[in-house]
Amino acid sequence: MTAIFRRELRSYFTTPLGYVFCAVYLAASGFLFAVFTLRSGTSDVSSFSRMMIFGFVVLLPVLTMRTFSEEKRLRTDQLLLTSPVSVTGIVLGKFLSALTVFAGSLLLSCLYVIPLGRYAAEHSPVNGARTFGCFFAMFLIGMCFIAVGIFVSTLTESPVAAAIGTMAILILFSTVSLFNGMIDSYAVRTVLSWFSVYARFANFAYGIFDFSALVYYLSFTAVFLFLAVRVTDRRRWS
Repeated sequence: MTAIFRRELRSYFTTPLGYVFCAVYLAASGFLFAVFTLRSGTSDVSSFSRMMIFGFVVLLPVLTMRTFSEEKRLRTDQLLLTSPVSVTGIVLGKFLSALTVFAGSLLLSCLYVIPLGRYAAEHSPVNGARTFGCFFAMFLIGMCFIAVGIFVSTLTESPVAAAIGTMAILILFSTVSLFNGMIDSYAVRTVLSWFSVYARFANFAYGIFDFSALVYYLSFTAVFLFLAVRVTDRRRWS
């Protein structure tokens, strides 16, 4: 797995993809932070975080679209699958490399918090718990989205199709709870909220560590990585 991780991480920065992703991510996050936090004179980063989560729907599929689909398109997947690395190791190596690139960009965007002490209103001091909770939730949700992208990439030879398919699934999981206001059934609303990735962000935004949400995000990630392993393993023996 370590060899796959290093290979994939290196590939992000021997091609323009890694640099383009980091540049676009930082540009988008900087703009949203200026508009939703600094310009409003508040130290609350929850609005910025919510907008970034919806931005992940577009940004993260670009990061994951080539992970397996490019291997299939170039016919290098058989060489990879016959290497002395388990399928689980291959999937985890690719997942962790994409997660590292994303986490690095997210960590750089944490530096935006520094100007808050100057621009925040005097009656709105920086709340460390809420700020940390927002960025931590962004990391967890990004992790889930990357797992979905890895899975979709195992299903097609086209990186573009992988990106579009991932975006469609992420839109579904991000907006499903927004339909609750149109549904009278409590049971249906509960089910929709359970499937919503976005609905569990609220507690973190208030500085509350939600253990059940953490378990949900980890389980969500594990399920899609398991599906990616199963699809890849079936291809290995086909």
